[in-house]
Amino acid sequence: MSKPSLPQGTRDFDAATVRKRNYIFTTIKEVFELYGFQPLETPAMENLDTLMGKYGEEGDKLIFKILNNGLDNAGKADKVKAGFENVMAGRSSKDITERALRYDLTIPFARYVAMNYNQLTLPFKRYQLQPVWRADRPQKGRYREFYQCDADVVGSRSLINELELAAIYATVFQKLDLPVEIRINNRKILTALAAQCGGTEKMIDIAIAIDKLDKIGLDKVKEELAGRGLSDSQTLLIQQFLEIGGTNEEKLARLKSIFAGNSTGQEGVRELEYIIERSQIANPKSQISIDVTLARGLNYYTGTIFEVKALGVQIGSIGGGGRYDDLTGLFGVPDVPGVGISFGVDRIYDVLTELNLFPADVHNGTRLLFFNLGIAEAQKAFELMQELRSAGIACELFHEPVKFDKQFKYADKKAIPYVAILGSKELEAGEIIIKNLHSGEQKQVTFGDLGNYSFE
Repeated sequence: MSKPSLPQGTRDFDAATVRKRNYIFTTIKEVFELYGFQPLETPAMENLDTLMGKYGEEGDKLIFKILNNGLDNAGKADKVKAGFENVMAGRSSKDITERALRYDLTIPFARYVAMNYNQLTLPFKRYQLQPVWRADRPQKGRYREFYQCDADVVGSRSLINELELAAIYATVFQKLDLPVEIRINNRKILTALAAQCGGTEKMIDIAIAIDKLDKIGLDKVKEELAGRGLSDSQTLLIQQFLEIGGTNEEKLARLKSIFAGNSTGQEGVRELEYIIERSQIANPKSQISIDVTLARGLNYYTGTIFEVKALGVQIGSIGGGGRYDDLTGLFGVPDVPGVGISFGVDRIYDVLTELNLFPADVHNGTRLLFFNLGIAEAQKAFELMQELRSAGIACELFHEPVKFDKQFKYADKKAIPYVAILGSKELEAGEIIIKNLHSGEQKQVTFGDLGNYSFE
């Protein structure tokens, strides 16, 4: 029998890890709720047609396809064989797969909006916390199964939405005590750049190449641009654009100069300026900077784009998003504007762990362990334990009457801070001994006063 193992890029989570992750989830959800977002959940799998062609050339390669089951393939032996031949040739085939695991939460959300558009109250503000799957190469901070936490607004073109989403980012990371930089750019600026490089149809090629700048460096980006058909002069123009630096005000001034004759570029610059000028009102402690190298390689972004970087650690982005003004048009409901952001919970977890930023009480589970010292004693201990549970105090009764040493070790391994000792002497006196395992202090408490004892 082979040794059990996990699929590459997936993980088990023990109790301590789950509690830390729930701390992150709860923090994010509370902020989403403060800004008027409501929860939504969608299925783990979508029809393949829903997902394919929505994430660009690179993203489509990372979609986990699901093989059709026996019922789907019943009586289709010849078609299945032909389908496998298509798959081996690098093509998709409905005879082999018609469904896939969701790649992100945005496209399923767009599908949901398209299906329910006439019943929604617009603008519709939703948040979603669910796992997604990508056939990526596992590495630090990059997994094949991971959670996303998204907040999106559809049915509004107001830049107030972008301003609030930036404030949500800032507020969440302030609550997590995690220093970050929120970077923004605008795809209209990239569209204008593409126009100056020979045509807007080159924008996706340019965005995909620029999006890899942090990973492969400028020289490799230039090579990729050349490989995508851009001339030396066009590549030089993009290089000069990517080298724009200085303060936000200096970057805005430079962008205004570059795109003075391009209305699309000017509109993108104005949208950036709106967010920068008002960001301190939305959240005075926010650290937002314009990053002209930010591209977000996904096809559907049309306006402001976001990316969040943790300061003081070497890891990829821990959040990102942007405006997508016709995403539902992919599903037959055109002209529905939208904008959204996503939190990378798994990377946030890794950063908080590396920087030791989880609060001490995040591990809180069982607060009190009742020792098991015999049948009569355990019966009374169980009665007292149920009273404490009714009062919201997490406690346990050791499952069998064994030596103190074994019961103390159990409490230590589970990081239970208090133990309750109820022997025959205490049972007769109507008292119980409460011992603080951190300080070593112990007190005798009457049964009637046990509910008033602080187990903090």
